[in-house]
Amino acid sequence: MDKNRAIKHVFPGGNTTKGFMSFYDNILSQAEANKILIIKGGPGVGKSYFMKKIGDKFLDLGYKLEYHHCSSDNNSLDAIVIVPLKVAILDGTAPHVVDPITPGAVDEILNLGNYWNEEGIKIHKEEIIKTNKEVGRIFNKAYNYLKAAYQIYEAWTNTEKLAFNKGKANLLSDKLIKELFEKYPVSNKPGKARHLFGTAITPAGLTEYLHTIIADSKKIYIIKDSPGASAKELMNKISDEALMRGLYIECYHSPIDVYKIEDIIIPKLDCAISVVNDYHKAKVIPTNIIDLTACLDDSIIKSLKEETIKDKILFEDLMQKAILIIQNAKRFHDKLESYYMPNMDFEKINELMETTSQKILEISKD
Repeated sequence: MDKNRAIKHVFPGGNTTKGFMSFYDNILSQAEANKILIIKGGPGVGKSYFMKKIGDKFLDLGYKLEYHHCSSDNNSLDAIVIVPLKVAILDGTAPHVVDPITPGAVDEILNLGNYWNEEGIKIHKEEIIKTNKEVGRIFNKAYNYLKAAYQIYEAWTNTEKLAFNKGKANLLSDKLIKELFEKYPVSNKPGKARHLFGTAITPAGLTEYLHTIIADSKKIYIIKDSPGASAKELMNKISDEALMRGLYIECYHSPIDVYKIEDIIIPKLDCAISVVNDYHKAKVIPTNIIDLTACLDDSIIKSLKEETIKDKILFEDLMQKAILIIQNAKRFHDKLESYYMPNMDFEKINELMETTSQKILEISKD
């Protein structure tokens, strides 16, 4: 098995223009799960390391995995899912606090706080409190910039919309929906949707692993859009039509407009629909292309060009400023981790990894 293709990389939460948004309840549902392991502990105690090491073990055993990355540090994990075993391990600490819903039957807590030297941490009490507050303050500032960026994005959208021919777009939308669903009648049992982020605003900028989500689909529909020729309405229609037909779908949202779905996977149809624009582009080869930007009237868009360019520049400037602030927040978070890491008994944590791995392997024998 190609190990790179065995891992789907996603984001369960995101820094967005609406603040921090979480789809943590979509990592693995209680009804579906065989086991959900919730890791508790402070920053720098090894939660992400713990998940990566167990992920490596099950990858070597040939299992498909999902890596759920942290939007505040995309090299860190918030969760992993061992897909065939229906087992999830996730970080249950702030800002995405998770507590057991079905303790014992589904959920189990792994407390890495059992393996720290409390006296060694207490020495840094004042610095930890001060740094924690600073991390919160900086993230709030970043969210203010992101909210301001969205106001400009909306202004840009409303200006460009003046050139949008809705009738042309309706014809393209109708053709695509008929093509996708002509063999699938409306069902008396509605489908299910899973919601996550495919792209995130991280310290590294706009970050995506979209090819790991999309590339395995036999049919890949690319929808080219722009702020004023948005695919938002069309993607909502596709989602609604799929659910009406009883299909399971995965929806991946935009961190710029969290109510906009930018990627839909429909496993039953073996297809993916992905939006392409300046801020979202999967590295995949499409089988079909639908160009909503062709529905913009050239003569009108030319007359609005000066306005939209200014909007675009201002939007991107505010986005970049927000990213720089998020980078600063990560530096303070790294400082916070430095108070914990030297006070952790990682040998004991490695032993816990082994016993946890064995417990998960027992599920495979059931």
